[in-house]
Amino acid sequence: MADDTNKSVSANLEKIIESIEKLSVLELADLVKALEDRFGVTAAPVAVAAAGAVPAAASEPVEEKTTFNVVLTSGGANKIAVIKAVRELVQTLGLKEAKDLVDGAPKPVLEGVNKATSEEAKQKLIAAGGTVELQ
Repeated sequence: MADDTNKSVSANLEKIIESIEKLSVLELADLVKALEDRFGVTAAPVAVAAAGAVPAAASEPVEEKTTFNVVLTSGGANKIAVIKAVRELVQTLGLKEAKDLVDGAPKPVLEGVNKATSEEAKQKLIAAGGTVELQ
């Protein structure tokens, strides 16, 4: 049946498939992200757990997150210190943008960062008096 499916692919689709085959792994990841954003969908596989706790425990390492979003849930009582911490973490933000981010909490401060970076950012924001959540 796979051969029949390949024969029914139009010439336009065949060109697209050939283009995709030439992409690097990083380019494929960017393509998936762009398609998810454009169409408002997700390409994450849906896991169906079998009966019993053993399959769930076996799937835990697969589900371990590698990227995190650092979300400021509250600026706390000392907003000035939190604004300074936000500006340290996101150096492209100006004073007004950092203040708006803190005042508009809950807001993401960093998105798609690794675990070490997210933990470091969380500690800085907590030390400054903010409330932080990792997602």
